[in-house]
Amino acid sequence: MKELTCTTENKHQYKIMIGNGLKEHLFEMDEIFGGYRSIVIISDKNVAKLYLSNVKKQIKSLGVSVYTIVIPAGEESKSLAQVEDIYYQLMDMGITRSDAIVALGGGVVGDLAGFCAATFMRGIDFVQIPTSLLAQVDSSVGGKVGVDLGFGKNLVGAFHQPKAVIIDPQFLDTLEDHYLTDGMGEVIKYGCISSAKLFVRLMGFEYQEDLLEDMEEIIAKCVQIKRNVVESDEKEKGLRRVLNFGHTIGHVIESYFEFKEYSHGEAVAIGMYQITKMSVREGITTPETLGNLQLILETYGLPYEMPEMDMNRVKEILYSDKKFENDVLNMCIITKIGKAEIVKIHKDQAIQLFQ
Repeated sequence: MKELTCTTENKHQYKIMIGNGLKEHLFEMDEIFGGYRSIVIISDKNVAKLYLSNVKKQIKSLGVSVYTIVIPAGEESKSLAQVEDIYYQLMDMGITRSDAIVALGGGVVGDLAGFCAATFMRGIDFVQIPTSLLAQVDSSVGGKVGVDLGFGKNLVGAFHQPKAVIIDPQFLDTLEDHYLTDGMGEVIKYGCISSAKLFVRLMGFEYQEDLLEDMEEIIAKCVQIKRNVVESDEKEKGLRRVLNFGHTIGHVIESYFEFKEYSHGEAVAIGMYQITKMSVREGITTPETLGNLQLILETYGLPYEMPEMDMNRVKEILYSDKKFENDVLNMCIITKIGKAEIVKIHKDQAIQLFQ
């Protein structure tokens, strides 16, 4: 097992535990779960049928009252309507500020449950137990929580750091290949922005079995990169923007197709490739870097070509991006594999990325 500690600007400190089989040892984690009167586990239907009963049983063995809320699977659940429904369920359960929420699921569950924890009674504790690769390497760490609006993704949210993050790569054994591919979009991002060594390592896997066998180390490296960035810039005022490599374009694509055509990792893959094409044209990035990025995306079955979209609708979604400052967008580019920087792009230039 690997253990990291994340310490934020306000001195909030939490453990990030990464290890195969951790999901079978929750009953030993009294320091995380044992101090509460009640804990509410929020999960989705797909994850709940596989893991909810076992997780509930283990936490309950620590002398805690355990309640469960199961939501529909999919991005559609990241809505204010779903948040309101959860609030009323929490009230019915008698949850107070001295109780806690556990997010058991992928990125949607983590973002939604975390947002409920951040806002219910002005904030209660929550623990992340991410079950998808995307959530394990990215969204479960760093305290970004939120929901979507019809205008775009993650437009309502907060920074609310978890009490702990428990990552078990063995959750991935029950993932469909599509979700593993989805998560690899974020893993590749970390190689692009911070670790050429990780990027090369990913290129070296010939079989999926070899990748999964090395997954604990890969997850740990991604989490370490994100932890370091979050500790330096918790509220995304500077350095943390590098974590958005490919995301501005990716979020537009996800929203345009109503989260049905492209997964998050697929949309981010397209975004990473398209922004790098632009930086090559501008002479910032070498053509070789773009070629290597294309090769690794092809290796993991991720798309990179921009789909056809109506530009008027694209503008509506893009211009609502929360990363705009007046008419200028802060975007991450890579100068080479493993080296990222932030550039300012006017909205008229940004829309050209979709043409």
